[in-house]
Amino acid sequence: MLRMESPAPPIKVENWLRGQPLTSFQPGKVYIVEFWATWCKPCVAAMPHLVQLQDKYKDGGVEVLGVAAYERARTADEARSNLDAWLTENFSNLNYRIGFDYTGNMNKLWMDPSFSVGIPTSFVVDRDGHIAFIGFPTQLHDVLPKILNGGWRTSDEARAADTERIAEGERTMHEMTRKRALTEPIFAKLTPAMKAEDWAKALSAVEEAVAVMPDDVNFRALHADLLLHKMRDLQTGLPVMRQLVRDAIDKKSELWMAGAMRQLFDPANDNSHFPPAERFAMGKNLSEHILALNPPQRAEGSKFLSYGAVAQYYYESGNKDRAIELVEVALKSLDRPEPIPDELKQQVMSLLVQALANYKDEKACHGPLCATPQDGFPKESKRRRRKRKHEKGS
Repeated sequence: MLRMESPAPPIKVENWLRGQPLTSFQPGKVYIVEFWATWCKPCVAAMPHLVQLQDKYKDGGVEVLGVAAYERARTADEARSNLDAWLTENFSNLNYRIGFDYTGNMNKLWMDPSFSVGIPTSFVVDRDGHIAFIGFPTQLHDVLPKILNGGWRTSDEARAADTERIAEGERTMHEMTRKRALTEPIFAKLTPAMKAEDWAKALSAVEEAVAVMPDDVNFRALHADLLLHKMRDLQTGLPVMRQLVRDAIDKKSELWMAGAMRQLFDPANDNSHFPPAERFAMGKNLSEHILALNPPQRAEGSKFLSYGAVAQYYYESGNKDRAIELVEVALKSLDRPEPIPDELKQQVMSLLVQALANYKDEKACHGPLCATPQDGFPKESKRRRRKRKHEKGS
């Protein structure tokens, strides 16, 4: 177990992308070892604070080093290249070291034995080479001065915090192990059934998953998708869909609401068999909650996750201008500094640009990516168009 007072493990990274290589911890110096990734929004948000800490305490023998051990890419070379480009674009004047590790060695040495299950995670190595703190980087402003004056490691506060951290880490790892034990046999049945398009077997596996993990939004959304779109079983599927919508709204979760919206307004799905009045009522309810939770005028927020389906609802409802506006906001949110994996970014951008072209009925571009209108794209139904005109006339 790695905890406060443990000797610090060695630093074994593949490359140092910023700063001089660190071969060992020097006696008399204090080191902040920060595990992070470019796709992790809290990690990115913490970086300016680490820059400030490095600048503020450099004369006191403090050295910050970031360990990028979680970059997502198909190969180490691709991950290293993406990371280097990201640092150049976003932190060109970074004042602390950045080490890169794709092998998993740093996780085995530091994260796993300390029961640290998420990033960002900060380790502080004290002047004698022992661990003084493990926790979130947001805590460093309070904890670091106490470490530097020598009073932290002997305090009741430090011991209590470390004990609580370990207990929480053990609970989280236990839950992850339990969930993995539940999902592995389910995926062993679900994956081949989905590939073979054996929807009955896939449904059986998903229903098993939902029974033991009702709060897993991915299984819940797939349950609705199989019934409504693969098997076109409205009698069974509509109650499942209604419950998904209710739970998404009750949880006030944009992720859940986006998952429900995609079942209702994904252009790739044929919804012609779905009762129009109920489909649009659900879409209206979800859209209003999503936009209240993550409004267009608010700069932050990953709008690209939910706004595509919301825009499709407005488009099919006859409000083309609103649909265009929301897609454009979603595209702008992809350009903000909260990074997502490149493959996902390209996939989402492609779908949004295609939607924009369809809504405008003309070629649309975002950066180098362009699209032309598609034939057969879901449009407002004649029945709904007549109803809308009637409402305007009255």
